[in-house]
Amino acid sequence: QLRLVESGGGLVRPGGSLRLSCAASGFALDSYAIGWFRQAPGKEREGVSCINTIDTSPNYAASVEGRFTISRDNAKNTAYLQMNSLEPEDTGIYYCAVRKGVCSTYASYFDSWGQGNQVTVSS
Repeated sequence: QLRLVESGGGLVRPGGSLRLSCAASGFALDSYAIGWFRQAPGKEREGVSCINTIDTSPNYAASVEGRFTISRDNAKNTAYLQMNSLEPEDTGIYYCAVRKGVCSTYASYFDSWGQGNQVTVSS
């Protein structure tokens, strides 16, 4: 059974850092593009970052460019989202998702999702 489990969220002060992990089980992550999405209260889910199966440049939303870094460790079957210089506007539930094929900004194109992980940036 294909499963994604996120971890690493929590409460952090503005300017702080967090690293989210997305551990895959039941399938080989190296065959999938991996996306990170977030959903803030009262807002639609938005794409944050995406990385393809091959070593191409990852994609980032303009709001996180230069602050967030997506990576994947296929040997550990795990993806990561390093988040630095966090801002209150980064608050939300963060999801990892996978799809066969190349990255997309459309959540509906992704096949499987993790359960979500709360990130709160507040002083």
